[in-house]
Amino acid sequence: MAKATEIPSKFKNGWLDQLDGRTGIAQIMQQRYEELSRDLGGIDKLSYQQRSLMERALWLEYFLAQQEQQLATGQEFDANRWIQATNSLLGLYGRLGLTRVKHAVDISDYIKTKAVS
Repeated sequence: MAKATEIPSKFKNGWLDQLDGRTGIAQIMQQRYEELSRDLGGIDKLSYQQRSLMERALWLEYFLAQQEQQLATGQEFDANRWIQATNSLLGLYGRLGLTRVKHAVDISDYIKTKAVS
C-alpha cells in the first residue's frame, strides 16, 4: 500500500506513520514529533497515552495552520471551528505539559554529537 503524501483531513490514529517520509510535510511533522517528545523527556520515557496525545496535538496544529492560511488568502474560514480546535490543542498541551522536562544526558553521547557537528 502506498504511503500518504498529505495529512488526512480528519484525524486517524497512526496518520503520522502512514505519511511518505520522502515528502516535506512528513519530514516537518516527524521533526515536530521528535521535538515535542524531547521536550517531554524523550520518547522512551513517554506512555502510550502521551504519544497518542502528541499525535493528536500535531494534527490539530496542522489543521489550525490550514485554517489560518485560508483566512489569510480570503477563502472560507469558520471561526467557530478554529476556536474549538484551538481550545482542544490547548487542552492537549495542558495534559502533556507546557514546560520542558529535563532528562539525563550521557557524556559519551554528548561528545559524539559534538564530534559530528
